[in-house]
Amino acid sequence: MTSHLTRRATLALAAFALAGSAHAQSGEKLKVGLMLPYSGTYTALGVAIENGFKLYVDEQGGKLAGREIEYFKVDDESDPAKATENVNKLIKRDKVDVIVGTVHSGVAMAMARAAKESNTLLIVPNAGSDAVTGPMCAPNIFRSSFSNWQSSYGMGVVAARQEKKKTAMTITWKYAAGEEMTNAFKEGFEKEGGKVTKQVTLPFPNVEFQALLTEIAAAKPDAVFAFFAGGGAVKFVKDYAAAGLNKTVPLYGSGFLTDGTLEAQGDAAQGILTTLHYADDLAVPKDKAFRTAYAKAFKLQPDVYGVQGYDAAQILRVGLDAVKGDVGKKPEFAAAVEKARFDSPRGTFTMSKSHNPVQDIYLRKVDGKENKVVGVASKALSDPARGCKN
Repeated sequence: MTSHLTRRATLALAAFALAGSAHAQSGEKLKVGLMLPYSGTYTALGVAIENGFKLYVDEQGGKLAGREIEYFKVDDESDPAKATENVNKLIKRDKVDVIVGTVHSGVAMAMARAAKESNTLLIVPNAGSDAVTGPMCAPNIFRSSFSNWQSSYGMGVVAARQEKKKTAMTITWKYAAGEEMTNAFKEGFEKEGGKVTKQVTLPFPNVEFQALLTEIAAAKPDAVFAFFAGGGAVKFVKDYAAAGLNKTVPLYGSGFLTDGTLEAQGDAAQGILTTLHYADDLAVPKDKAFRTAYAKAFKLQPDVYGVQGYDAAQILRVGLDAVKGDVGKKPEFAAAVEKARFDSPRGTFTMSKSHNPVQDIYLRKVDGKENKVVGVASKALSDPARGCKN
């Protein structure tokens, strides 16, 4: 009898302790680590991602799943050599519950490795490295943006099929993002019967383009596909026009070439066709509300980076709601995100098994200071997730 009562008392105490733990969890602040570029070429992109993320949180009353947010920030400097040390500041020093980052694909790969090893939730709000949702895919890693393949494959198809181009050259920085995007363009272009005659690169973040522009002028391809972003994209587009190439060889790109850069590029960017999962004039009610709220909050016009930050917070909320704020329940968190339909400014998207958005890729044309939609290059495009064992 005594033994039975003791066992009941022990069980009751255990249940009480668990309830107290859950109550403490819900009352504790959620530690969110923002590892983004706050200096260098990609500074504006990092700021826009943070703005978008915080805008969504503010719209939820400053809490996700009932938990207030405490932010921890690290400048990743877009430097892969410092990435492991930087991400461990958030994981080991700050003991964050979730990491949001980053822009540079090389940095993101180190972050994914560290997240995988420590089982820390990671939401990638930009870096499109194919491997993040390919061989590096994991139940605790999600992306709110795109894969490099996804952003550029459709432009290759359009250039060959619609634009009737037969030959093309590609140009980018020599690093993962650039090489994956130009290779995706090549895959789409050659699938439709075109031929990429040469792929030229220069070291990141070098912006001395003149020698390569001279090489392009001499080769006279039917088209050029470029991937640059941020300050590098501004200089490339202006240099391309200054060399007179925009009048003889049409320039195409993934959307980052002209997103968030049109003000600085001015007339040099007019008429450029790009492909991306977002545009400036989408007829989507959610987008209109988002753009109004973003402009009011930050006195800036939003771009794709703000959208990706916004949706990173949305992914986090969906997962947290399913586990009542308990980030330890990662399988349940992942299952909820995989089943969800996200009402995004880009249009509705879902999440693939590899945790990459399945989304429309728009064909856009620069008109004034806007990337205007002229069609859909790829409908509900899913990344092939080559090598993912998720």
